Amino acid sequence: MADSKATRVAIYARVSTKDQHCANQINVLTQWCQRQGHRITTVYTDDGISGSKRRDKRPGLDAALKDAARAEYDLLAAFAVDRLGRSTVDLLQTLETLHEAHVDLFLHAQAIDTRTSTGKALFTMLSLFGELERAMLIERVNAGLARAKSQGKKLGRPTITPTVTDHIRSLATAGLSQVIIAKQTGASRASVQRVLKAKRRGEATHSEAMSATG
Repeated sequence: MADSKATRVAIYARVSTKDQHCANQINVLTQWCQRQGHRITTVYTDDGISGSKRRDKRPGLDAALKDAARAEYDLLAAFAVDRLGRSTVDLLQTLETLHEAHVDLFLHAQAIDTRTSTGKALFTMLSLFGELERAMLIERVNAGLARAKSQGKKLGRPTITPTVTDHIRSLATAGLSQVIIAKQTGASRASVQRVLKAKRRGEATHSEAMSATG
């Protein structure tokens, strides 16, 4: 019978290529849980997914963090810090999500356990470095925008001329797909979508106006 007081642990494992396997990471973490007397609730994996991918591109990590918010477990265990992410900013977001959910973190390779005073201190340091990297990134982006503006470069989305807009609408009325319309007009698919969306909004507004005066 499982000990109801045992710490509920979720294991997260990730490998970057299909040739690698999560089994080794899971085995190591399972053995650690057994030695500690913890109870494993769920094992989340991302197979063949790079650590540079965002959370929404990593279904295993995304599910683990959503379950953390639902209080499905008490501690998330991963083999190493780079399994969670290779960007300090992404790692910070993961740490913030766990912290807000009152879920602790164990990293086997770095021997970090946020339930200990040392682990909490390292957690704080990671958060500070993440904040610093995020601030530096924003500063670099703003500096780049300012430099481009000073050089006379036009920022923002490319404009679509009225002629191209009319051409897009005509092709759409003829039943052509957005991909073909984009190729024939030289506009991006996103621009085609914006033009057609605006067209539908205009038609809907016109229809409502006619109904109101009819």
